[in-house]
Amino acid sequence: MAARSIASLSISFGLVSIPVKVFSATESKAAISFNLLHKCGSRLRQQYICQKEGVIVERADMVKGYEFEKDRYVLFTPEELKALEEAAQPTIDIVAFMPLAAIDPIYYDKAYYLGPDKRGAKPYSLLSETLRSTGKCALAKWSWKGKQYMVQIRVGDDGLILQQLLYADEVRSMADLHVETVDVSSAELALAKQLVEQNAVEGYDPTEYKDEEKQRILAQIDRKVAGKAITVAETHEAVTGAEVIDLMEALRKSIGPAKAAPAAAKPPKEGKPPARRTAKRTEAERAPATPAKRTSRKQA
Repeated sequence: MAARSIASLSISFGLVSIPVKVFSATESKAAISFNLLHKCGSRLRQQYICQKEGVIVERADMVKGYEFEKDRYVLFTPEELKALEEAAQPTIDIVAFMPLAAIDPIYYDKAYYLGPDKRGAKPYSLLSETLRSTGKCALAKWSWKGKQYMVQIRVGDDGLILQQLLYADEVRSMADLHVETVDVSSAELALAKQLVEQNAVEGYDPTEYKDEEKQRILAQIDRKVAGKAITVAETHEAVTGAEVIDLMEALRKSIGPAKAAPAAAKPPKEGKPPARRTAKRTEAERAPATPAKRTSRKQA
């Protein structure tokens, strides 16, 4: 199925206008949910109750309002709400260019793909190649559905990506956690670095990972549907702050198995068959063994 755009906009790039279409970059996969039922097995229906009159309110009688003071609301008609949304500007105005690393990913919100619209292929390609060759991204403003967003425009493998950004007051400060800092020894740091290097990969491949917890729950649901009993999942006790752990020992145990695995699968050298090389190596190991013992006895 062909992708469907959710909006047609234009990127303002100096005096250049780039017509683009906006596409959702992500989609939510249905999470496992359980319906609320009566004990007889029938589904329940949600109802809205007027707190003042205590009566059930049908959807046709509902209106939207904004609370400007405690328990005081100003009401809006559907036409007024639509007018507020239509005030959005159909442009994405670039205000600055900066290195990709200048924006902390903690400010990332929803992502969109940008594709060229009619007569927009040339300026679209120009902006893409400019960002790719300079290693920079664009910071822009975008008004959409009653809110102005700060957005990042960056180039991906196949085109431009529009990344909504959170404002400063939408991100909590980690300083509020008062994280305790503790000195670590050089030996601990060396072991930790070794552990990192042993488990380092070149990049993140999302296709290598699946939601194992979701698969486990679905398997248990299938057991229940088949009339079998649900098995209790194995639980792992977490280390609490009250427990004292030997950090060095924990690091050594973490590194140990990872070090042994590559050694067992050591590839053969070029030009020498594995069997012959193994025989030579065994011969070399045995040869010095006898002289070493004789020398030891003479010295004694």
